[in-house]
Amino acid sequence: MRLLLVWLLACVGSIIMAQEVSTAAKANSRAVIEGIVTKDPDSQPVKKAIIELIAENQAEGGDYTATTGVDGSFRIENILPGRYHLFAERTGLLDSGRQHSQQGRILTLAAGQEVKDLQIRLQASAVIRGRVTDEDGDPMRDAEVSVFRPTFVSGRRHWEQAGAERTNDLGEYRIANLAAGNVYVSVSPPPDFRSLIEAAGAAANQPRAAEKPSTSYQTTFYPGTTDRSQAASIQLHSGDDYPINFSLIPAPALSIHGSVVNLPQHTTATIMLQSRDFNVVMNGAEMHKDGSFVIRDVSPGSYTISATVDGAPVPMMARQSLQMGSNNVDGLRLAPQPGAVVHGWLGFESNGARKASEISLALRSLDGDADDSIVTSTDAFTNLAHVAANGSFEWKDVPPGNYYVQMLHDTDENAEWYIKSALAGGRDVNESGISVNGGAVMLDLVASADGGNVSGVVLDNKSQPVANAIVAAVPDVRLRGHADHFKKTVSDQSGHFSLRGIRPGNYTVFAWESVDGDAYYNPDFLKTFEGQGKALGISEREQQTVQLTAIPEPEDQP
Repeated sequence: MRLLLVWLLACVGSIIMAQEVSTAAKANSRAVIEGIVTKDPDSQPVKKAIIELIAENQAEGGDYTATTGVDGSFRIENILPGRYHLFAERTGLLDSGRQHSQQGRILTLAAGQEVKDLQIRLQASAVIRGRVTDEDGDPMRDAEVSVFRPTFVSGRRHWEQAGAERTNDLGEYRIANLAAGNVYVSVSPPPDFRSLIEAAGAAANQPRAAEKPSTSYQTTFYPGTTDRSQAASIQLHSGDDYPINFSLIPAPALSIHGSVVNLPQHTTATIMLQSRDFNVVMNGAEMHKDGSFVIRDVSPGSYTISATVDGAPVPMMARQSLQMGSNNVDGLRLAPQPGAVVHGWLGFESNGARKASEISLALRSLDGDADDSIVTSTDAFTNLAHVAANGSFEWKDVPPGNYYVQMLHDTDENAEWYIKSALAGGRDVNESGISVNGGAVMLDLVASADGGNVSGVVLDNKSQPVANAIVAAVPDVRLRGHADHFKKTVSDQSGHFSLRGIRPGNYTVFAWESVDGDAYYNPDFLKTFEGQGKALGISEREQQTVQLTAIPEPEDQP
């Protein structure tokens, strides 16, 4: 009996020791981070800040949170190895680094690694407030005041909304939680439904010659202009409480007069006006029985006008760029055409043991004045296509234009795949583009994961590693209209980076301390940095290691 008891105790001890060893091994395979959150400019600790650690590859890593203590410190344990985005949030405070607001800080964590002394600096957000009145000084209720930040989206200049509020019954507004930087402010008057109804009735019942010049309140930009090109920027600083008042005065309203032609019988068309500056639908109109239409109360700016046919046997649409200055537009003619069908098959090269059904494709525009977001704004066409299990894909109702096909990388596992060739009529149109002008286009696509890899480190001019630098591989000039030929990543806390799945070709690799949006797609932006990148020739499956010197952030940026 005593021997049995000893044996049982030994077994229990072995189990406990095995569990302790397993727990220790598990702990050694995990990472730990710790640091402190402070507030600029006096470096006071920030308590109750929420720390979020988000895995870049959700299939391999995890998501973790922590809250800072009274001394501003935080610690996160048992982190799976991998690459992560680190964010810090606190009401009324924002990250002092501009590039950290969208993607956070980048951390690469190895098994058993302990990253200590992380320093996260927050600063007070800014506020813009004021009042909107009419020409008599009376408050204007429900006017929308918007704050815009100039940036780049896919290389095109774009105004990104940073905040917006409607005025209350006193005409007051307050827009909070704004980051420091260069912004523009506009106010749009509330809809005047009475005048819209009267104008619609007049347009339907009166001949064009009987129309009278109209006035209306228009979208107005600080300091008081309806022309966006004349708007003045405001330099916001941390903690600013910036007052801006607007007084809206009725002004002659710009209008667009046109007609829709070549319509099938018993059909009508819906006309939409979309701002290219703000990427939103600004106005619309119904087509009259004679095919004519009028869009009123248009502010100066760049637009895309479209006519979508309702009731046609097949979807039809016309689309045209339009620049509004100080004069009305007369005699505009829109001729809708049936959209094309672009379809085909996707195959995989070399180590392509992929499930076709896991892949999505995007049809991207190569036309200089086109914008994918505008192309996809109609119900008839979407530029996204899901690949079927047998490798087939299809886009319907594609507007006329020049396009290329891009593979979408929904997971890190797909990031190395790219379209190697695109055959149309026996000719490779992967670089020249796919010409679409009605009818049907058959494509034979081949995808490859045999691109090259470039890794290395980003250093400053004192040979110190630069964290969170923007690293981009930029292709030859002739291919810079293809966004999928670019590769971009961010350096981690040690300045290390890795660009994977680069299609073979010649590139210039740049590293910037900070970049405004997707500015590296813009040719004019790149001209500024000629000679500051590293030229590389990339072959299939080639591995290269480079050392980059970071291009410093301009001193006049916040």
